[in-house]
Amino acid sequence: MSFKTFNELGLSDNALYAVSKKGFEEPTDVQIKTIPLLLNTEKDIIVQAQTGTGKTAAFALPLIDLIAGNNKHPVILILTPTRELAVQVAEEFSSLRGRRKINVLPVYGGQSIEQQIRKLKRGTDIIVGTPGRVLDHIKRKTLRLGSIRYFILDEADEMLNMGFIEDVETILASTDHKRRVMMFSATMPLAIRKLASKYMKDPEMIAIKDQLTTELTEQIYFEVERNNRLEALSRIIDMEKDFYGLIFCRTKVETGTLAIKLADRGYIADALHGDISQFQREKILSQFRKRRINILVATDVAARGIDITELSHVINYSLPQNPESYVHRIGRTGRAGKEGIAVTFISRSEFRKLLMIKRIVKTDIKKGVLPGIDAILDQKRKNIKEEIEFLISKEKHSNYMQTAEDLMKGSYEPKLIIAGLLRYALKDELNRDSYNNIEQTVDSKGTARLFIALGKQDKMDKRKLIDMICKKANINNKDIRDVSVLDKFSFMNVPFESAEIIINAFRQQGKGKRSLIARAKAQKRR
Repeated sequence: MSFKTFNELGLSDNALYAVSKKGFEEPTDVQIKTIPLLLNTEKDIIVQAQTGTGKTAAFALPLIDLIAGNNKHPVILILTPTRELAVQVAEEFSSLRGRRKINVLPVYGGQSIEQQIRKLKRGTDIIVGTPGRVLDHIKRKTLRLGSIRYFILDEADEMLNMGFIEDVETILASTDHKRRVMMFSATMPLAIRKLASKYMKDPEMIAIKDQLTTELTEQIYFEVERNNRLEALSRIIDMEKDFYGLIFCRTKVETGTLAIKLADRGYIADALHGDISQFQREKILSQFRKRRINILVATDVAARGIDITELSHVINYSLPQNPESYVHRIGRTGRAGKEGIAVTFISRSEFRKLLMIKRIVKTDIKKGVLPGIDAILDQKRKNIKEEIEFLISKEKHSNYMQTAEDLMKGSYEPKLIIAGLLRYALKDELNRDSYNNIEQTVDSKGTARLFIALGKQDKMDKRKLIDMICKKANINNKDIRDVSVLDKFSFMNVPFESAEIIINAFRQQGKGKRSLIARAKAQKRR
């Protein structure tokens, strides 16, 4: 049976009221497949679903229906890999309880344990916690798990990546064997499958296919060497009127360094990584949600649990380690009906890895050409004009009228006065010298120019050259255009992806140490 509305899933009137209040209109695939199974069976459940598919509501809505309120000891335990995700899941439960008096308590490190103990003594129905803090309460005997009827492991693969699996096993072993176990994970590595076989009873497997990316996310990659990425990032930010983005780096050091460099350039940016305190993390996230910070630089682990639905951009400053990480990253934009852009920076040597991500994720990541300095300045001028016109329309300028009249009485032309005021207010916002040149070895038509260290003296002509390359690189001869065969070398144009395939096929096949085929150097403008 195919369900199209929440009403068809068997939820209570209270749950439907909560759904309506949240503004949910149609259930997602993971909700359609999970909710009836939770409500109508006693089965353990494994759900493989990606970020942004609505999986929290998929287990929160039916569980709220299945339990009674005002319990002395918790009957539901949800484990999450990070503090932020624990808070997020707890908030989602609270927002979906409708008129039910259900108590939800998040427990995590970095928060006063005494305060948590006091709340536990008063009684709670649902615990959402990180493994470390839950174990701490178990050892202190301030949390009893004998009453747990539903055990949910959220982001199981991330638990594995963060080294929490042993803690999870210890906690599972502390619960009654009659409890139901639900596991949610984006991927199913061997260690997670072993955990499931050990602690779950004949689980029902739900795999949500074709959820790897969102249709509302435009995916672009730029070929930018590492030393030019700050400049490239600045151009992308400056081309947007309202940039609101999450930037991913691979290491804590790179994250902190990039945030500082962005701040030095005048951007409102901050970093989120594992070396900052919980108080600082919560403060930074609060400022980011309120848009007091519009650029947040983070590592993958530090960004887990961040659920912000109106991001304009996600930037992969460093290429993610695997396709799953790519999915988790870009899943944070293009959500809640909002269009978003996912940008990935790669070096030439990383192109094969990007092709692997495209193949596994089954998505189209288009090649982009960075905007030129003139295009950025034109966009800035347009933004400035719109801002000024907006301010003029407000008609609240009485404090400045006298100064305006004094300036108009002088000998300067009105145009010069306005230009002077703009320079005073905006400093060097339109100074083209604030941008550095970035060498891009591709033209605007989507092709790359290749240099081949073979020419007429090597008995080469156009046909022989094309045949040799197509045979070696296994590409279509229709991809090769504008071939020029000279005495000692040759040139040709090919599509971006074909260029990398050809270069890799002929790597270290040349005379001496030089590869036989390489990207042609960009011609210098005179």
